[in-house]
Amino acid sequence: MLHVPRDHGVITEIFRPEWDPTGLPIVHIYQSRLFPAAIGAWSCHAQTIDRLFVNQGHLKIVLYDGREKSSTAGQIMELHAGDARPAFVVLPIGIWHGLQNLGASDALVLNCPTRAYNYEDPDHYRLPYDSPEIPYKWAMSGAARLR
Repeated sequence: MLHVPRDHGVITEIFRPEWDPTGLPIVHIYQSRLFPAAIGAWSCHAQTIDRLFVNQGHLKIVLYDGREKSSTAGQIMELHAGDARPAFVVLPIGIWHGLQNLGASDALVLNCPTRAYNYEDPDHYRLPYDSPEIPYKWAMSGAARLR
């Protein structure tokens, strides 16, 4: 991702097709807001690839590979993104993901999933932030928990 300084402010590129290995079109865009210290975890999809862009704040993005036949099955990855380090993160099918706002102000995340949300049949699976199924412990220092 790239910040482009201008005489009147800064332009931040959010998406370019070459950044997205799926090659799939953008069919739905929505924004999530996480309050300071909030944790939004865990989420996973069976048919949808999430494509996240952090456009405000400082987020820790934690990924857990729950795919049994994957070469990275059972592994955890932590990423940091936000104002100083914008990132476009592609989350494959079967990857559990959670977000924690490490900043003192609200964090904003844009999601450009490969499938529009279906209210009648959502492709959205959840586990609590402290689920024993995922071997990860969130730093709780007064964190608010969102599920």
